[in-house]
Amino acid sequence: MLVAMNEKKQIINLLENTAPQGSFCCPGCGGAVRLKKRKIMRPHFAHISLKDCAYYSENESDQHLMLKSSLYSWLNAHDEVELEKCLPDLGQVADLLVNHRLALEVQCSSLSISRLQARTKSYQEAGVQVLWLLGKELWLGKRLTKLQEQFLSFSYNMGFYLWELDDKKNELRLHYLIHQDLRGRLQYVTKRFPFHQGRLLTILRSPYAQQRPASFEGRQDRTIASYIARQLKYRNPYWMQLQAVAYAQGENLLSKSVTDFYPQIRLPQSEHGFAQIHQDLAPVYQAFEDFYQQQKNKDQQVLVPPSVYLNRK
Repeated sequence: MLVAMNEKKQIINLLENTAPQGSFCCPGCGGAVRLKKRKIMRPHFAHISLKDCAYYSENESDQHLMLKSSLYSWLNAHDEVELEKCLPDLGQVADLLVNHRLALEVQCSSLSISRLQARTKSYQEAGVQVLWLLGKELWLGKRLTKLQEQFLSFSYNMGFYLWELDDKKNELRLHYLIHQDLRGRLQYVTKRFPFHQGRLLTILRSPYAQQRPASFEGRQDRTIASYIARQLKYRNPYWMQLQAVAYAQGENLLSKSVTDFYPQIRLPQSEHGFAQIHQDLAPVYQAFEDFYQQQKNKDQQVLVPPSVYLNRK
């Protein structure tokens, strides 16, 4: 915890007051807390009693504390921001609450999909927008995990996108135009924003700002037909299901060529839905399919934002 309440019921912020005096309590549960200063971790408050607190965690990593501190100082230069804002009506604490209406959550460790969905829904029902910014443990790898799917956001200018925080390089990263190939591997574009350069709120709104459409050429897999044949041989459930659909249409995946699987690189889909996305994506998936089926050159796939293929219809 980087905040606590003093005897006068005032919130003490360790980023503003590095050496507070007196006794302190938790703004959430009201339990007594003490100030801890260590060489390894930055100064922070911790509960004296080991009883559970429903609001503040006792297991925050130094990465989490450092990232919250960096974002707070970045935001504080331009906007009204509250650090570790306790929201009793929601039963949770926002890592950073900006201008009373935007919650920034710095997520450095795994959590259950149901917990993530519940926290997101709670914010939204209270009229508070929430953005999840991911620490190292949750950075994108070669494939999307089920949990990472829930952190995806969507805009017509940048397609599916996701935010990462890097406390070592002191930068915020925006991965956008996120797509998956038929093997499930990710392809996307990245923008990097050094901490404290520019207004953070403007950067976070950039996926929705008017801009020139970005694009990139996706990597094509010339061996995709043989890969799919192997998956059917090993009775991979995903490809067995697609084979059943093909059979119902009088087709066979084993008889198809590489160009028959175009487009190889496609939009992400989730069996759980997307916690951060509320618009109906059905027209987007259909417009994507129509757009690439109309392409004459099936040896190349240039990935563009949804604004491009939706405007063509």
